[in-house]
Amino acid sequence: MAEEKSSVGLLACADYDSSGLALGVDQLLTAVLARSSWHSCHVLVKPNLISASRALACTEPAVLAAVCGWFIDRGARVEVGDSPAFGTAGNVLDRIGALAPLQRLGVGVREFDQAEQLVLPGGGKVGLAAAARECDLLVNLPRLKAHAQTRLTMAVKNLFGCVVGFRKPWWHMVHGGEAGSFLERIVELPAVLPPGVALLDGIRAMHVTGPVHGRPFQLGLLGCARNGVALDTALLKVLDVAPSSCPLWGAARRLGRAGVELEEISWLFQRPEELAVRGFCLPDELMPIRFNPFRFLKNSLRRLLLNSRP
Repeated sequence: MAEEKSSVGLLACADYDSSGLALGVDQLLTAVLARSSWHSCHVLVKPNLISASRALACTEPAVLAAVCGWFIDRGARVEVGDSPAFGTAGNVLDRIGALAPLQRLGVGVREFDQAEQLVLPGGGKVGLAAAARECDLLVNLPRLKAHAQTRLTMAVKNLFGCVVGFRKPWWHMVHGGEAGSFLERIVELPAVLPPGVALLDGIRAMHVTGPVHGRPFQLGLLGCARNGVALDTALLKVLDVAPSSCPLWGAARRLGRAGVELEEISWLFQRPEELAVRGFCLPDELMPIRFNPFRFLKNSLRRLLLNSRP
């Protein structure tokens, strides 16, 4: 019996206009989740809130509000949570203009500051946000961006934000060497998280470099899937990027994850070739994943100072 394929929904979406965005979100979540009622369901939306200094580095507030509103309209209890590189989730949301719309919707903000110690399938240990573990559905809401260490950051990489606080740079320092397991550990995270769905913000992407200081690229699409690996594979085809050049895709393939090949994917709505673009630039040379001890200490001190501010 053939294995069931991973469904990926791709839709052209030219801008963040509320009507077009709401329609795209509705079509994708309705098709991918295939569930009529969300009453009494606790939904935790995990955007990318890496830095308050650059709005382009974060999930677009309009996408975040549209996704939260979709679940609220169907009776779910919705919260938003993340563990930014610096500062708090609430502070970053406020600085990028996302907090007020969420408050109007009645959406609470959960800081990923309480860790639950878990063991990954490969045997490694991880301190995951308790808030991310307590929900019924984890909605992964990345923005498509170039990345100086992993070439691209999409659905798979965004779940790294579920690792609490200083444990993220610690992973970089301890597991990021040539013989380290940093990439494989990220790929393993869904195995210890609740059931989830990824909806990728690819309307205005970041290219050239990233994940913070890149340049805007009008990609004009939304993507959605239960399987983050399959969604990332689909976007590599859209961007005409060789999967073998992307370290996280390589880790997923080494671990035998479903969705690393296009033949393993069934398409909802549009196919990658219908949305194909040219001119999306990625870093030619990647920076080492491993942080040196000095950088780890410097960033940890900065994180403690920012997180202590009201």
